[in-house]
Amino acid sequence: MAVRAVRGAVQLERDDAGHMDEQVSQLLTAVLERNGLVADDLISVWFTATPDLHSDFPAAAARNLGIVDVPLICAQELDVVGAMPRVVRILAHVESHLDRSEIAHVYLGTAAALRKDIAQ
Repeated sequence: MAVRAVRGAVQLERDDAGHMDEQVSQLLTAVLERNGLVADDLISVWFTATPDLHSDFPAAAARNLGIVDVPLICAQELDVVGAMPRVVRILAHVESHLDRSEIAHVYLGTAAALRKDIAQ
């Protein structure tokens, strides 16, 4: 068993708490499913949001999925001119039998443009 890092992102259509919960939940679920993981495999998760998202904490979606005993933290992305708006990113640290090269990083919808080199 090794510690691995899994990246992911999703672009929201609007800054709305319900929409954020739905989209971040889909992102977390996809990260777990595509890597053959369950919540007990999570060590910690970092969430970042672009400065234009104010409606809720992205980590609330994890709690709503029942991920309640994993350390979670939220931070704000750098406010870079021309950056994609309304994006939530994650960096999850997990225990996995997968080799580093087998990890599936998940970029949903239009967020796939952020990392075409690793988006699954």
